[in-house]
Formats: sequence, structure tokens, C-alpha cells
Amino acid sequence: MVSVPRLVIAAPSSGSGKTTVATGLMAAFSERGLAVSPHKVGPDYIDPGYHTLAVSAGGPGRPGRNLDAYMSGTALIGPLFAHGAAGCDLALVEGVMGLYDGASGQGELASTAQVSKLLRAPVVLVVDASSQSRSVAALVHGFASWDPEVRIGGVILNKVASDRHELLLREALDESGVPVMGVLRRTDQVSTPSRHLGLVPVAERRADAVGSMRELAGRVRDGCDLEALLALARSAPALDVTPWSPEVEPVGSRPVVAVAAGSAFTFSYAEHTELLTAAGADVVPFDPLRDEQLPDGTRGLVIGGGFPEVYAPELSANERLRKAVSELAHSGAPVAAECAGLLYLARSLDGKPMCGVLDADGRMSGRLTLGYREAVAVGDSALAVAGTRVRGHEFHRTVLEPGAGAAPAWGVVHPERRLEGFVQRGVHASYLHTHWAATPLMARRFVERCAG
Repeated sequence: MVSVPRLVIAAPSSGSGKTTVATGLMAAFSERGLAVSPHKVGPDYIDPGYHTLAVSAGGPGRPGRNLDAYMSGTALIGPLFAHGAAGCDLALVEGVMGLYDGASGQGELASTAQVSKLLRAPVVLVVDASSQSRSVAALVHGFASWDPEVRIGGVILNKVASDRHELLLREALDESGVPVMGVLRRTDQVSTPSRHLGLVPVAERRADAVGSMRELAGRVRDGCDLEALLALARSAPALDVTPWSPEVEPVGSRPVVAVAAGSAFTFSYAEHTELLTAAGADVVPFDPLRDEQLPDGTRGLVIGGGFPEVYAPELSANERLRKAVSELAHSGAPVAAECAGLLYLARSLDGKPMCGVLDADGRMSGRLTLGYREAVAVGDSALAVAGTRVRGHEFHRTVLEPGAGAAPAWGVVHPERRLEGFVQRGVHASYLHTHWAATPLMARRFVERCAG
């Protein structure tokens, strides 16, 4: 049994302010000296970066972690949560989209509501009250009664215009039975810059983000009843789960696995590094924008997602590193690349030379590619044996031509059938983001080939 005080911060729809509230609460509770464990429902990489910053008031804090029931499966939600929240005083889980919105055509799968039920966690509903008064009671009542297994324990009213507006909202909600645990005024919004894939990652604006986080923590602290929220979190029952462990059978040696980091490559799941380390790798980060060589002794390379299109000129200008990556890949060393990593390995990106490992060219597109995918490994690679089935996620506004090599990485089987990605020598490169916790043998196989 695992006893962790916890809350899920949800909303009726996207744009209601749940990221503002969730991140502000994480920062406010951390400033009070609580060890806060931050989590995000869904595959999003950017919000967890802000969560990590928010809980770092007294030190390094904990990494923001994702809870995605589509990619990792429902059975892993409780164990992954318990792993990330071990030893914390409070766990806060930011939802995704609207409370009951999940994977398209899959019912409640991957919704915030489903995760709240799997975690047996009380839900705090963040409501954009800017264009309503008494109607807020009907909205909250509807969300609270839609699924009896979802426990909505409180409401935080966002974008409230005035004292009079707040009074009207509170009077209406008195009849709903759901207590108001916070009120944030319309002028209390802390701006976070965004671009084509959402918020600008915290790694690209850390100095500004630190100041914004302090301001946000103060406004949320002043507008919310932290004691009531903490009491609600402590009412969550014990979870009958065994925490997930990254332990896999380690290889005999400790090969150096270089992992791309820095402003251009910010998309990663904390469990990936943990799995690589548990499999016996010595994981060493490097920054393709600044480092001109790979870490000493590199035997394998992991390049995750991010924004290479924003930094294409700088990545291209680092010719020494591009040459080092190309030489490593052509030597047959294992290379795992997802999305941004795929583009970095290409011949060019928006006309700027990249590493030239793949005979393909990338460019920005006006079309957003977004959604869950099911795929099967077409052949053996450094990550998987032929026939390995995975669930993943695509999230990009770029196009790679061609989209698949002579030996594709995946055969996508849902929502449409197509070949995708590249396998050549030790390289496995694809647009598909996967969560290795669901298939931990991928990490073991990768490290094994680095040691071979």
C-alpha cells in the first residue's frame, strides 16, 4: 500500500488555466517546505519542465513526470505515480484538455478523469469564470455528477473580474455542494511565451521563468486556500500498488551513452534515463548547440525531441559535432532518435545542413501532426526486434521527405497504415515518441548493443 497525499488539477476545457494553477500550486507548496512530486496527464513534454522548476524552490526538486494511460497502459499509471512520488509530502497531477477528454474514439482512455480514478485522487476543477456568473453552478454540477467515480472535491475560479463577480460565483456554487478553494483575478495572469507547439520550454528561458514562477507562486498563494487544498489531498485513500522500478538486468560493462540536451532537445521522459542507467549505461548529457565533441568514450547516442527547427542555423554551424555524430552513426554504433533527433540526423533542415546520416530532408510545415499512434517494428533494430508492438505519440509541424527509408523503423497500424522512420546500421530514427517504461527491454537491448 502506498499513502501519498495527492490532487488532480483539471478543467472543463483547454485554456481554462489549469497549467497556471497547477504550476502555481506546486511552487507555492514547495516554498512552504513541502516535498512536492509533479505529474502531468498525457504525453506533453513542455509542462513537466515548468513543473520541475516550480518544485525546485528549496533545491533540485523532483523531475516532472508524465502519466499517459494510452502510451504506458492503465496498469502502469499507479506504479509510475508511486515511483515518482515516493517519499514526497504532496503529489500534484496536472490534467490534460477537458476533464473527460481522452484518446480520440477510445472513450475515457488517457483522460484526466480516468487517471484520477486509477489514482483514487480528489479532483480540483479550475473554471474559467470570465463570462459567467450563476451558470457556473450548472457547469460544476454537471462535471461533478457525470461520473460518480470521479470525486470533484473543490473548485478554483479563474479570471474573476471583481469582488462583485466573485460574490455572485460563490453564491451560485453554495448550492452545488462543491467548495470554492481559490479565486484568481483576471489581472492575475502570468504570461508565458508560446510558439508553434505550445509554451516555450523552460530550458530556453530559465532566468525569466524563475522570476515568473515566484510571481505565480505568490498570486496562487494569495488567491487559494492552501490549507483546504492540503486537507483535501490528505483525504485520498492509500493505493494498493507496487511502485514501478527501472530495474532491468544490467549488461556487464558500463558503456557511455550520450543523451542530447540543451535548448534544442528538451523533450524526454525521466524514466528513459533511469532505464538506461539501470541497464548498465553511464548516461552523459551533451548540448548539440554548444559542445563540439561527443562525450569521451561515447558508445551510443540518444537524441530525443525538441525544437531543432528553431535552432537550425546554430545546429548547422556546429560542424565539428555534426561530423562526430555522423562518424559515430556510420560506425554502426547504436543511435536512437525521436522527432527532433530524426531531423538532426537528416541531410538538411529548412535548407541548413544537418548530420547527413539519413538521405532525407526536413522542413517546416503549416500543418500540425498530432495524435496517438500504434505501431509495429518492421525489422530488427538497436531498440526492438521485428514484431515489437508499441503505442506512441506524434507532435510536430515539420515534414521529412522521404518519410521512411528502405528499412523503415515502424509500420504504423493506427489510426492509419503507413511505413515510418529509418533503420540503418545501428540507427533507429522516427517521428514516433514512445514511453520506454511500457517496453523496458528496449532500453536493455539498446545498452546491450552499446556494450557489444
